[in-house]
Amino acid sequence: MTTTTQSVGSVSTSAAQTLARPPRSLWRDAGQRLLANRLAQLGMLIVVFFLALAIFVPILFPYNPRIDSDLTAQLLPPSFAHPMGTDEQGRDVMRRIAHGAQASLGVGIGAVLIAVIIGTVLGLVSGYLGHTFDLGTMFVMDILLSFPGLLLAIAIVAIIGPGLRNSLLAISIVSIPIYARIARSSVLSLKQHEFISAAQAVGAGSGRIITRHIFPNSLSPVMVAATLGIAAAILETAALGFLGLGQQPPYPEWGAMLADSVKYLTSGAWWVVLFPGLMIMLTVLGFNLLGDGLRDALDPRLKNR
Repeated sequence: MTTTTQSVGSVSTSAAQTLARPPRSLWRDAGQRLLANRLAQLGMLIVVFFLALAIFVPILFPYNPRIDSDLTAQLLPPSFAHPMGTDEQGRDVMRRIAHGAQASLGVGIGAVLIAVIIGTVLGLVSGYLGHTFDLGTMFVMDILLSFPGLLLAIAIVAIIGPGLRNSLLAISIVSIPIYARIARSSVLSLKQHEFISAAQAVGAGSGRIITRHIFPNSLSPVMVAATLGIAAAILETAALGFLGLGQQPPYPEWGAMLADSVKYLTSGAWWVVLFPGLMIMLTVLGFNLLGDGLRDALDPRLKNR
């Protein structure tokens, strides 16, 4: 009898401790799963490296591309003085790659940020209100999605003129429908839940329901899509630069550097093409690995694995 009483007491104590323990945050769990993912760790390291390159190199090592030219050092192979060689104007490739990171990553991240804000707002409001506003908004989104993204970006830049800011604007416009669709699908799913009906029953307005209940619960798919979208935006930035529609010379940008140097590949100057292309590949790889890891970490079906 004593043993039974002690067992019941210990079970009660364990239950009380479990109930007293604060619930674990879903975001904390997701963060722990993300940090436990080896590929996601690699992606984070790559992303942090290139972000630091884009932020600190222009501050610590100012660079004026207008006066950067040395015709006596044209197309020198990699050496101790020039670890990544020089280009056709005798400019150090490593220096231009380091300073070009600001343009490539700045446009990629900035374009996605603008697209996420506008697209998410449109998707949330459209999905919640429905009816005419939803039909009109999604009709415009469908029109934009009917064009290949890169071709539409090229057409927009061709109309408004080349340049880094115009490239950012074009990529933003092209990306808006993606996030609007994702946000709208989340809203349509969340509207069926009981906590939305409860909020409506107590008299909560549409704005409060969207901002306090729907928006926080729709963040996960948007965050994953945004992380993966940065990689695509960086590729589109490089493509526009390669076509001469992005960053204008003499300012460095990875796609423009490829366009300027590809003609020297047949002459044996492989380094002027290899290193800018390698930077694009590594940056895109880093964001893709981070996005994949974030998707796995935020998937509730993986919570108990």
